Amino acid sequence: MMNFIREAARRFGLPRLIIALFLSSLFVIAPFVGVRVDTSLSDVFVRFGMNGIMVLAMIPMIQSGCGLNFGLPLGVIAGLIGACISLELDVAGFPGFALAILISIPFAVGLGLFYAQILNRVKGSEMMIATYVGFFVVALMCLGWTLLPFRSPVMVWGYGGDGLRTTISVEGHWIKILDNFLSFNLGGHFFFPTGMYLFMAAIALIVNFFMRTKTGAEMAAAGTNPDFARASGVDVDRMRTLSVVMSTVLGAIGILVYEQSFGFIQLYMAPFYMAFPAVAAILLGGASIRKAGLANVVVGTFLFQGIVTMTPSVINSMIESDMSEVLRIVISNGMILYALTRREAVRR
Repeated sequence: MMNFIREAARRFGLPRLIIALFLSSLFVIAPFVGVRVDTSLSDVFVRFGMNGIMVLAMIPMIQSGCGLNFGLPLGVIAGLIGACISLELDVAGFPGFALAILISIPFAVGLGLFYAQILNRVKGSEMMIATYVGFFVVALMCLGWTLLPFRSPVMVWGYGGDGLRTTISVEGHWIKILDNFLSFNLGGHFFFPTGMYLFMAAIALIVNFFMRTKTGAEMAAAGTNPDFARASGVDVDRMRTLSVVMSTVLGAIGILVYEQSFGFIQLYMAPFYMAFPAVAAILLGGASIRKAGLANVVVGTFLFQGIVTMTPSVINSMIESDMSEVLRIVISNGMILYALTRREAVRR
């Protein structure tokens, strides 16, 4: 029995086990400091659904050998463009949300192809270059949000009529359009966004199915051993390009899922650091820079969002002071730093 427990702990990973135990201890402590467990658990599930697809976007690039997708802001930018055009056309409800996705996909494909061309020229330094590609596009789009000819009064600055606002509400259009679909409440404090989970599960199944196809196997082969894959007739650069485009499209869809739950579109510098929590989550879930799967996405996203959600609430209640934002920054960035220093955790 002890051997079985030790083997299970080894497979799960000691760092993840420690984080899971710490998260469990926070849930145990919560009632004693006045924090409702059901409300907190609901918050964790909602944040998991909001961020899950952006973490899922890491899988294609990791599998193809391009490493962690620090250029995720390109996909986020594509999703923001789709969202803004959907609001400009004043399409409400699920059709408006679907339209935002449909509009964002061509932009994501175009940005993904541009991104892939750069990464195929800098093999071995993809993650560093990807970070600055993301920073460049976000900064460039700060000009775009000011100059693009949007005219909807819910989006443009009121005093000038030109340039988009920093934060745009999706109230009256498609706020919580997924969250509220088949959702349910327990006791008035626990809310479960069923529709968001069904949508995320559908996207995850599509990605999982693709990775099991011949093309998915070729993509994985290109990442595992590019020389052997090339000798077997696999076009490695094509597989890398396909993985980057897939990851960028998933990033665009992921930010739209995030926005419909959050209730706001955040522009300008908001996407600047959005890749880092997604990267940290999948690494905390046990992925490496060469191998990742759905289990890593689920475990990592739950642990990361659970710690980020629970720790400020519990500690604030314990010290009776509002330091939630400071604690959130310290904890989230500390977990990102920890995750990025665990690149050695590669299982073969």
